Amino acid sequence: MTNGRGADGHGPADGGTADGHGTADREAVRVDRVMDGLRAFGANYTEFTRRFAAWLGLHSTDAAALVEILYAEDQGAPLSPARLSERVSLSSGATAILLKRLEQAGHIVRTRESTDRRVVTLRSSPGIRPRAMAFFGPYSERMAEAMAAYPPEEIERFEQFLGTLRSTMDALLANEYENGGPTPPAS
Repeated sequence: MTNGRGADGHGPADGGTADGHGTADREAVRVDRVMDGLRAFGANYTEFTRRFAAWLGLHSTDAAALVEILYAEDQGAPLSPARLSERVSLSSGATAILLKRLEQAGHIVRTRESTDRRVVTLRSSPGIRPRAMAFFGPYSERMAEAMAAYPPEEIERFEQFLGTLRSTMDALLANEYENGGPTPPAS
């Protein structure tokens, strides 16, 4: 589907090789393996977030928002409600309701740290960070161990690769998929 391979997943839809020698077909198989790996990693990450939600007794969307707030704090760039809304793909109204639930549960606090007092900054509450660290600690340790097996040059190259994929996805979402997706083919 993504590279012209047939429905059986083995070669072009017409049964022949893409270039008469199979080079393009082998490259298409490699691209599919990488895309499959990225999809599987994304699904696993989503499952971690789902289990974090169950562990805390939250809805999965609330836990995903909490993870975004914690991550942004760790990066030194705490989120505003509007930025969180973009990250979790919710309307501003739905985000406001979600934030109220997280605040009432004692998981976040809203602060006014900017000189512009209208700007709200989202922070995790002191009680949630140790719980999040307890849950995600094994994940972080194992991911660090897995990446330590690769030389820094390979990790840097992979970072560039992921950056390129992210830029490509951002451009697609901002352009071709801005209004929900491309125009469906006529039936």
